[in-house]
Amino acid sequence: MANLKEIRSRILSVKSTRQITNAMKMVAASKLRRAQDAITRLRPYANKLHEILEHISDISDANTQSVYALENKSDKILLILVSSNKGLCGPFNANVVKKTIDLVKNKYAKEHKEGKVHFMAIGRKAAEMIEVKGYKVSESFDELFDELTYNNVKKTATKFMDLFANKEYGKVEIVYNKFKNAAVQILTNEQFLPIKHEEEEQQSIHNDYTFEPSKEYIINNLIPDSLKLHIFKALLDSNAAEQGARMTAMHKATDNATDLIKELTLSYNKARQASITKEILEITAGAEALSA
Repeated sequence: MANLKEIRSRILSVKSTRQITNAMKMVAASKLRRAQDAITRLRPYANKLHEILEHISDISDANTQSVYALENKSDKILLILVSSNKGLCGPFNANVVKKTIDLVKNKYAKEHKEGKVHFMAIGRKAAEMIEVKGYKVSESFDELFDELTYNNVKKTATKFMDLFANKEYGKVEIVYNKFKNAAVQILTNEQFLPIKHEEEEQQSIHNDYTFEPSKEYIINNLIPDSLKLHIFKALLDSNAAEQGARMTAMHKATDNATDLIKELTLSYNKARQASITKEILEITAGAEALSA
């Protein structure tokens, strides 16, 4: 059994750690409230706009079809990983990397073997973790989470869109965590470009549109804006999910520290009692020896 000094030192160390994890939990909870408000306000609008513009793209003819809805001849694939810049949020970042590697090995095994699968990362942790696995990240956009605004995000979204429009990539997919609640994050993989076409039986339901000022204007202006908004929504989702994951992880860490302190305190009391008992026995044995 460890001596009393070692146990006391461990108790103090764990208490210090518990203070840190509890403080981090409170900070994450505060950030979560703001992040949750942002995504819950934007999500209904962004989802409905994206849905409508997908339908418009589906019913457009060859002359008015958006460049972002057309498949091109490039067989290169771009995978965008969205993670956090910081750790201590449980399996949040590892899940994104794991899902991306799963896509590479199963869905794009042939393209990867030919060197046609490229990676870009939004968030430092995904870039670091996937490079450890042996995959090269072409570019990382860590600064977006420093100030997560639409104006900042749309510049990066435009870059992805231009890469597709210039036929450098035939498909762009994004992997991120979608926010559900503080304890649950939904790992999501979506095709960003080209815009996915609806099933034929669903298309017929949405064909009755009146275009103002014109279909061409909507396709040339609103579809690009919708795609930028879609990336912004994904980052807001990921940011809220990150804060929820970190709050949950720090809550569990605080609880584990509390349990460990209880175990160490019990061990300390047992060791102290054993030490006192030993001293009493030594004093008793000494007294008996003197009286003999």
